[in-house]
Amino acid sequence: MRVKAAEADRHLPTRIVQDCTPARAELVLGQGLADAISLTCGGMNDSSIRIEPELQAALRQSGLRSLVLGGRELLPIVQGGMGVGVSAHRLAGTVAACGGVGTLSAIDLRRLHPDLMERTRGRGVGPEVKAAMEQANLEALGREIAAARQLSGGRGLLAVNVMRAVGQYAAYVRRALECGIDAVVVGAGLPLDLPELAAGHPGVALVPILSDARGVQLVLRKWERRKRVPDAIVLEHPALAGGHLGAATVADLRDPRFDFERCVPETLAVLRAAGLERTPIIAAGGIRSAADVRRLQDLGAAAVQLGTPFAVTREADAHDAFKQVLADARDEDMVEFTSVAGLPARAVLTPWLATYLRALPRLQENAHAKPRCTEVFDCLTQCGLRDGKPTWGQFCIDHQLAAALRGDVRRGLFFRGKGALPFGREIRGVRDLMHHLLSRPGSA
Repeated sequence: MRVKAAEADRHLPTRIVQDCTPARAELVLGQGLADAISLTCGGMNDSSIRIEPELQAALRQSGLRSLVLGGRELLPIVQGGMGVGVSAHRLAGTVAACGGVGTLSAIDLRRLHPDLMERTRGRGVGPEVKAAMEQANLEALGREIAAARQLSGGRGLLAVNVMRAVGQYAAYVRRALECGIDAVVVGAGLPLDLPELAAGHPGVALVPILSDARGVQLVLRKWERRKRVPDAIVLEHPALAGGHLGAATVADLRDPRFDFERCVPETLAVLRAAGLERTPIIAAGGIRSAADVRRLQDLGAAAVQLGTPFAVTREADAHDAFKQVLADARDEDMVEFTSVAGLPARAVLTPWLATYLRALPRLQENAHAKPRCTEVFDCLTQCGLRDGKPTWGQFCIDHQLAAALRGDVRRGLFFRGKGALPFGREIRGVRDLMHHLLSRPGSA
């Protein structure tokens, strides 16, 4: 069923709605047309339920609510995007096959494809080399989306996470859309131009990652001018999450405005004032148990997003040594610092990171603009090392994350969120984690 925007209310006069669900119809068209669609479609039908049967039964028994996104009924569990190469087709496809949201990280996926690495290795420097690397990464993204789709078996929902801070942001978004991705998730910066990039794909869910209600209000205001609203919003707590964090500085990470008990209700109020109260809120950071999921749903969140617990599953696309570093780490083994992208970050204090942090004052004192990117292809729009920004990080992030991906414990940068993992130091499967997060009260 397709309802043209000319029939819609004043909120979105040019959008076309493809979802045949009352929730999304009301979100985009208003209550009147939502009621009409509900009569026509009979509400959520069996074909829109994309959850593996055994896990659907576990969800019912848990008392938790399902997530409705992109016209599909899903588990309220989102696997966060993790680069370089940690969440690629194997992890995202497996999560989707269970009925959750599986998320591929778009950045530098050529590192998972030996033929693409061979094609771009040792070619020197210059515009042609940079273009070849960019093309290889776009080809790898297409391959990974196709493989994840096959692995999912038509269940769940597949998303691509693109950092707003990366140089190929727009190209990655366009490539994912061309390859038929179900959702585009953007963090590490405000994706104010995402509706323009996705203008030809009205059926693709657009999901910004933000940290507080103020950021949500800004995105809503900017997107309204482009006749689009977020299909969901990830609220990521910077004091709990891993990787790049949504705060201005390290000192801001524990600002009370980020606390879920404050941030979720404030965001609900912003959405309600905009007539978008049915927009799902996905809480991210520090979630480890069914009790956490239940607590956040009680606050008003529709679902939760996890990164580190999925990164240490058997299906995660990184080397086993990578997984063990994260599984072995305790909260006291992690540090917070300013990344080369200019954002606060949280990672395990490995030998390389300890050495780097000791040398940081000297590196920042000698910071200066370089003639070219260390890895040639300029992964970031702004880079502390390349651009000589003295208050930002002074290392090649692609190089260090690639070392972590291949399990180089001494040289890698290992992003990790806070909190003990569900299975301690044990590496378990995605289904085990799903069952753990859907367990009944008192059974876990």
